[in-house]
Amino acid sequence: MSYLLLLPAALLIAVGTDLLLRPAERAGARLRGPELASLLGLLATVSAAVTLALSGPTTSPLIGMAGVGLSARIDIVSISLGLTVGFVGWVVLRFSRVALDGEARQSWFMGWMSLTLACVLALVVAGNLFQLVIAWIAVGTGLHRLLLFYPERPGAQRAARKKSLSGLVGSGALLVAVSLLAYGFGTTDIARILEAARNGQGPQTLWVVAGLLGVAAVFKSALIPTHGWLTEVMEAPTPVSALMHAGVVNAGGFLLIRFADVMLAAPGVLAVLALVGGLSALIAAAVATTQSAVKTSLAWSTCAQMSFMVLQCGLALFPLALLHIVAHSLYKAHAFLSSGSAVAAVAQQRRPGPVAVPGAGAVLRAFLLSLAIYGGALALSGLWHEPPQAIALGAILVFGVAYLIAQGLAEAAPWPLFWRTTLMSLGATLGYFALHWGANALSAGTLPPPPPADPLIWLVMLLTIAGFGLAAWAQATFPLWGSHPAAAGLRVHLMNGLYLNALTDRLIGQTPLKKG
Repeated sequence: MSYLLLLPAALLIAVGTDLLLRPAERAGARLRGPELASLLGLLATVSAAVTLALSGPTTSPLIGMAGVGLSARIDIVSISLGLTVGFVGWVVLRFSRVALDGEARQSWFMGWMSLTLACVLALVVAGNLFQLVIAWIAVGTGLHRLLLFYPERPGAQRAARKKSLSGLVGSGALLVAVSLLAYGFGTTDIARILEAARNGQGPQTLWVVAGLLGVAAVFKSALIPTHGWLTEVMEAPTPVSALMHAGVVNAGGFLLIRFADVMLAAPGVLAVLALVGGLSALIAAAVATTQSAVKTSLAWSTCAQMSFMVLQCGLALFPLALLHIVAHSLYKAHAFLSSGSAVAAVAQQRRPGPVAVPGAGAVLRAFLLSLAIYGGALALSGLWHEPPQAIALGAILVFGVAYLIAQGLAEAAPWPLFWRTTLMSLGATLGYFALHWGANALSAGTLPPPPPADPLIWLVMLLTIAGFGLAAWAQATFPLWGSHPAAAGLRVHLMNGLYLNALTDRLIGQTPLKKG
């Protein structure tokens, strides 16, 4: 039964190759092949999930020799991401069949999308290092082809060029990392490597491996300043943007989660990842709020979310990072696919009346009330004894609900609005703790808990809380200072992404790629 997780990728490779070699006619029955293959693969993953529940984690025997070949790892990481990728992939493939109807190269598009999705599935279920590296590189290759669906567009050429350079660095770092792992542990079996690392075994170069894995994750998940290609993906059809959230752009987080036991051997690397992720999240989130184009705003939001995911991994909160990947994949893929209808719906709405603006006092009361809600939820859930890293991450949630409550505490706001925002904040907080508990329970024994916080991690947590707290306060009080001339200048800089893309363009050159 452990080979079941290899079936989804095999089915999609078969139908994808067929569409590339024998292009289907418009509205032909063979264009339904990818979504059917994805659905059958999803059912196979569900069967593997039942196997996991009954028999526990396991790795299939290697199809190959000398550690080189194919094998599938069945555990909470592969099953949860396999189900997520399979479901989102099925939705995107179904959407693509309708949305690209009439395109001359629809069959080509569906073929490459199927192959890319197959590579993602092969990546998240990989049981050995060889399969993981090959699938990682193949995912980047497939995405490159999809980005050039309209090869004549200079924007598409520029995005593909940036993605290729970013992928080259990330893949190179991963290749060196897995080579050191295979040499240091004497095996390519991922489960055996993780078990040895958990027991304190391994080469002295393990911190180098952790650093290289971190570099690969940062470049794969498009953290600032490697994000340039992500914000220019809109040159490709909308399904490509949605597909990226099916294990493509979030593959960096998967890599850190999969090798969590290895990452724990290098606390300094984790601290650096937390700082990089936190700073990147703050910058990307600020830029996203200034974008007028909905897809560009969503792309910057993805950059912020991926950065926050890396922050979670840097704090060694791997179960929560896994939960973040699943939740973000579902809602952001939906956001991209429904962006057109959402814009149309908003355009048809009547403009609202005057908006109640909370003063500084109302914002302060909102923060205090949110803190009380957070403390009460901690006590009721029994999670108050969680590691300080988890408590700190929850504090960031406080800042989010404080902004919501502040709208209801404005002097001009009616009392029903206050009660509604407060109850919504309470529900969001309780929901967070419920999911937190569930993620920890399901991943127990597979993903390690965070280690005791050392002074460096305490410093990182304090900086993170201070940064997100300041950003939340600035957002909540923006109507009070947004009309200042300095704020107008800041908005211009943020709308241009702090010119980070322009800097990247100068570094890599503006020469368009050849068509292909």
